[in-house]
Amino acid sequence: MRTSRLAASALLAATTLALAAGQSQAAPASRPAAAPKTAACSAAHTKLTVQNVSRPINHQLLTLTNTGSTRCNAFAHPYLGFDDEQSVIRVVEDSKPQAVVTLAPGESAYAGIGLSAADGSADHGRWVRTVRVHLHDGSGSADDSVRVTLPRGTWIDDSAAVTYWQTDPADALVW
Repeated sequence: MRTSRLAASALLAATTLALAAGQSQAAPASRPAAAPKTAACSAAHTKLTVQNVSRPINHQLLTLTNTGSTRCNAFAHPYLGFDDEQSVIRVVEDSKPQAVVTLAPGESAYAGIGLSAADGSADHGRWVRTVRVHLHDGSGSADDSVRVTLPRGTWIDDSAAVTYWQTDPADALVW
């Protein structure tokens, strides 16, 4: 009888250990799925247009519209080069927004283009017909360029500059 009690106690102890071990090896609780990362807006899924504005003088508005079926980020600012010039124009660093501009399908982002010095003080004034636009991909480089036809009579000089992307066209034209 004593042997059967010892065997029963041993069996109970082994069962308790097995249950405890099984609980500690249970699968971890599943984590909620991470939200998908929003891709950079690309030339393949956007439309770019340039238009003259009445104010401020010597400015145009560049509009980037998301034509894709998913959200995209308009990172930083566009890189702009006029006609066949090798260099890009400077960026107005003070126009940097507090957050990246994210566009749902059909939404637009805006960048202001300062074309020339209002007082005529800058050098190398010239007529231009097109602008090459490179979009920032979020890692410091730009994707393929898109050539956009400029409004007739576009005059630039060495003071030309572009703003960061903005959610409101009025904000893009403040600079």
